[in-house]
Amino acid sequence: QVQLVESGGGLVQAGGSLRLFCAVSGRTFSTYALGWFRQAAGKEREFVAAISWGGGGSTGYADSVKGRFTITRDNAKNTVYLQMNSLKPEDTAVYYCAASRRLYRILVSSNAADYGSWGQGTQVTVSS
Repeated sequence: QVQLVESGGGLVQAGGSLRLFCAVSGRTFSTYALGWFRQAAGKEREFVAAISWGGGGSTGYADSVKGRFTITRDNAKNTVYLQMNSLKPEDTAVYYCAASRRLYRILVSSNAADYGSWGQGTQVTVSS
């Protein structure tokens, strides 16, 4: 089991950028697939992006963020990042980092049920 702590959220104008960080405790970070999810007020949690633990870091994105968001990981720093560009008001949400040991090395998952460890979330607010 690992612990995850997100940071980097805040208030930004539409069209701006933010970079989210997720620090993951534990010596087995490199064997966890990682994902970002978000939950807007009054809505269900939804998938944003994911990165595998092997195969050079395969990635997957929700259609709503493809081309604007980029997920990366640094195994030396036990950190996963979410670079968010061209932000829109509809990106406003609490963003959660999640880790999974269930996935084969090159796979990513958009299914929250595949992730066993979650952070507490960081608020991102995009003003119009």
